[in-house]
Amino acid sequence: MVRLNKIYTKTGDDGTTGLGSGERRKKFDARVEAYGTVDEANAAIGLARLHTGSEASDIDKVLARIQNDLFDLGADLSTPPTDKELGYEPLRIVASQIERLENDIDVFNERLEPLKSFILPAGSPAATMLHLARTVVRRAERLAVAARDEAGENVSDEAIRYLNRLSDFLFVAARICNGDGRDDVLWVPGASR
Repeated sequence: MVRLNKIYTKTGDDGTTGLGSGERRKKFDARVEAYGTVDEANAAIGLARLHTGSEASDIDKVLARIQNDLFDLGADLSTPPTDKELGYEPLRIVASQIERLENDIDVFNERLEPLKSFILPAGSPAATMLHLARTVVRRAERLAVAARDEAGENVSDEAIRYLNRLSDFLFVAARICNGDGRDDVLWVPGASR
């Protein structure tokens, strides 16, 4: 269990941060960018939950689980695989977390009409905030892939899959929060020419 007795440590004043392995990295390091953006996505989901608790409690329950999963994902991304003894078993995203997201997508998608156009990130406050969270998750995914592709780095396939499925879930959840898709704001190509 994590215990935080002191909030500021001053160890980051030099522009570095500590990974779960104890290694120090620059704060703009690709791995740090990835897990920092996961944290940002988590905050965006928290903002969306200001509206889903009353408007879409079924979505809100899944979002609460996802917020916890995102801390697992942050732990995974912040602890690169190492041969060094860490004194603990690093937390990793596992296949069952991805499968649960896929199941959630399938269950909620059953309620939606098929799409006939792209959807603008708009509609109800909950839907709009979920679309924002989706775009932040997509950025986190791009950054995790960039970190994985750097020489000497190793980011798990499960972490990247989780981010990919999460953005899909948030898209479906946004549509649910737009009256099961009835109130989606559709893109009209060239409408303002």
